[in-house]
Amino acid sequence: MTPDLLLVLALLVAVVVLFGIGRPRLDVVALLAIVAFPLTGVLSVPETLAGFADPNVILIAALFVVGEGLSRTGVTYRLGDWLAAKSGSSRTRLIVLLMVTVAGLGAVMSSTGVVAIFIPVVMSLASRLGMSPRRLMMPLSMAALISGMLTLIATAPNLVVDAELARQGADGFGFFSVTPFGLVILALGIGYALFAQRFLGGVEADETGSARDSFDDLFARYGVDRRAGRYRVEPGSPLIGATIPAVDFGTTGAFILGIERKRFWRRTTFLIAPDTSVRRGDTLILDLAPDAPTLGRLGLDYVGTSDRVFDDHARQLGVVEIVVPPDSPLVGRAVGDLRLRPTHDVTVLGMRQGGRAPESDFADRRLRAGAALLVAGDWEAIRRLGDATRDFVALAPPSESDESAPAAARAPFALLSLALMIVLMVTGVVPNVIAALIAALLMGAFRAIDMASAYRAIHWPTLLLIAGMLPFAEALKATGGIDLAVGGLTAAFGGAGPYAMLAVLFAATAIIGLFVSNTATAVLMAPVAIAAAGAMGVSPYPFAMTVMLAASAAFVTPVSSPVNMLVMEPGRYRFGDFVRIGAPFTVIVLMVSVLLVPVLLPFHP
Repeated sequence: MTPDLLLVLALLVAVVVLFGIGRPRLDVVALLAIVAFPLTGVLSVPETLAGFADPNVILIAALFVVGEGLSRTGVTYRLGDWLAAKSGSSRTRLIVLLMVTVAGLGAVMSSTGVVAIFIPVVMSLASRLGMSPRRLMMPLSMAALISGMLTLIATAPNLVVDAELARQGADGFGFFSVTPFGLVILALGIGYALFAQRFLGGVEADETGSARDSFDDLFARYGVDRRAGRYRVEPGSPLIGATIPAVDFGTTGAFILGIERKRFWRRTTFLIAPDTSVRRGDTLILDLAPDAPTLGRLGLDYVGTSDRVFDDHARQLGVVEIVVPPDSPLVGRAVGDLRLRPTHDVTVLGMRQGGRAPESDFADRRLRAGAALLVAGDWEAIRRLGDATRDFVALAPPSESDESAPAAARAPFALLSLALMIVLMVTGVVPNVIAALIAALLMGAFRAIDMASAYRAIHWPTLLLIAGMLPFAEALKATGGIDLAVGGLTAAFGGAGPYAMLAVLFAATAIIGLFVSNTATAVLMAPVAIAAAGAMGVSPYPFAMTVMLAASAAFVTPVSSPVNMLVMEPGRYRFGDFVRIGAPFTVIVLMVSVLLVPVLLPFHP
């Protein structure tokens, strides 16, 4: 063992220890490793920074953007709505549909994002069915982890292992190469979850609740009438061709909540952007009385009420409270003169002053310091209020903001972009990274996502972690560490045959994954697995596939994967709950992998 190898192993042990104690952050540890390699002379600066040029780092970043596009357009939330409708009152059906839905969605977008989206959905379903969230949060995290076994792009470790195959001169895996194994494990996972959830305990109808206001709370506090009218734009209306800011409702204070317009084969309600133009035949949703004198002048025909429009369109339309500070220039001005619609794309629904809401029209009321206003607009406008001006302070948005979908009208285009990406990846017409970049660009072109949201969607710590851990594989290879590990494994288990080696590789990957992220584990174990296959004279594919499956089998501890950490608090789990439920299932996945992988990926093709 050379001094350079000892130095690399010492760095690796230090990184693993820091990963285990969780301080500093994982991405900071990766950056420390990047700095350490050139300083110790083990790797040159270009070799150390080569991870940032790895195509898979760009691919993962693009997939974060695609996943955010699906969230912003409401595709993921509509799946949650469908789940609630289909599960009915059956707990068994709920768990089955939940796991299938989460696994399917996680196969094409970030599993961490999927879990974050579904946590409020699961909490709501648990409350409706009178069951503890503890019985659902663990199946949720299990399904998210299994989703990494369904497609090549489902999780970063898959891409890391595939890239290592390419670096070793072998053909990579196909888009669906891992799918047969994942489907079998998903079926077993559903059965196991149905059996194990009864051991999670928890008081029925237990729920964590929320300290945040809802739409109901805010409307009640401000005494806002939630009814809205639907008004058809008649031929000859002066509104035809006018943009939304140009529409003048006089002194009524009315504003447009949404527009119903025939799109494709059905009528769609969508929120208005400032550049939206009114068309003949549109149906406007207004907070305007049906007997208002403005109707005749504007050529609007009242066609009925649109009750609970905020609830029906809560994914797009939001409300928030804003407070007027003492030094605000708004102090002393009348509410009707604020002109928040042209400046901030929001409209005042109600006000509170002196601790109560006025019983009559508040348009002429002058604001005092500390006055609060309830304003409405699309969720993007609501978010911009937080840092828009010193004139007012925006309070925390209501709980409905967690499921906002500001680009819901673009959902068909987001699905089209996703479908094109999958087709390109499956057919191999272009490299996977180009296919993902095309999909991300289409998401932007179709306005399913904007640049600010795209940059926010990228989980930069994950990219830094991957780029920071990739030099370890190169360093171990350059200093003989890979050869040493392979020699030790072959000497200890090579005589037992390739099946025993698969079991050892799976176990080693899963054990390392208890303390190190699954991405970092894949970076370390992929070259060992491929080299071990070469030493035994067998195909590298079953060995590489086993590492891929084991890297996603992070069921045993809450620190093994971010999805486990996400469900820990809402599920009120302890560390031992994951060990008790996750360890037996990990053994099941090990057995299935060792027995099934060589059947579909033979040792001697």
